[in-house]
Amino acid sequence: MRARWSAGVLGVLLVAGMSSGCGMLSGSGAAGDGASSGPPTGGAAAASARPSGYGAVFLAVDECSSFGTGSFTEVPCTSERAAARVVARFDGTVAQGPLCPATTDFVLHISEQNPSSDEDGDGTVPQGYACMRNLEPPHPGDPGGGGGPRTIVGDCVYGSGDGQVRETACDGSGKRKPQYEVVKAAATRAACPRDTALYVRLRGADPVGCARRL
Repeated sequence: MRARWSAGVLGVLLVAGMSSGCGMLSGSGAAGDGASSGPPTGGAAAASARPSGYGAVFLAVDECSSFGTGSFTEVPCTSERAAARVVARFDGTVAQGPLCPATTDFVLHISEQNPSSDEDGDGTVPQGYACMRNLEPPHPGDPGGGGGPRTIVGDCVYGSGDGQVRETACDGSGKRKPQYEVVKAAATRAACPRDTALYVRLRGADPVGCARRL
């Protein structure tokens, strides 16, 4: 008997119409790093879902899922229903675990469960998350794509008010026009180019995003 799972989507899933997260806007003379466009909050909170599995472990690396309005079903990657592939899979929470690959399109969260029986036979399903990449365009996680769970070099942002920025497509196809482009990831602000107009907090080894005005 397979375990039942609870899952949610975090990040930009264009099929579901979710928007990208917001961050703190920081001018070139302000103190403190700006925040990246990380996990969505408020109106873009994670949606609850109950997927059914295909393989021995739900959404292992290189396995695929279909998209639905209320559930995510694991399907063979050769299936016409396959929509996204798992590019990385980790236990625990996003906040405490490793980063997803830079061009991840969205993150699927798997809640901890304690069924009477599961694949391992130990009666528990650990909490985890799967980093997903759409099988076909659009890819919001690509540089300049306008979304994804991470802000990376090549992404564009606009000021959304109250000292915040949000990611938008660099080609202007989004609802808001881009105002800044992240041109470099640096260890410190001092390592940014002279024409840097905005600092965006990135995650990873180089946490400062140097953005120029467009």
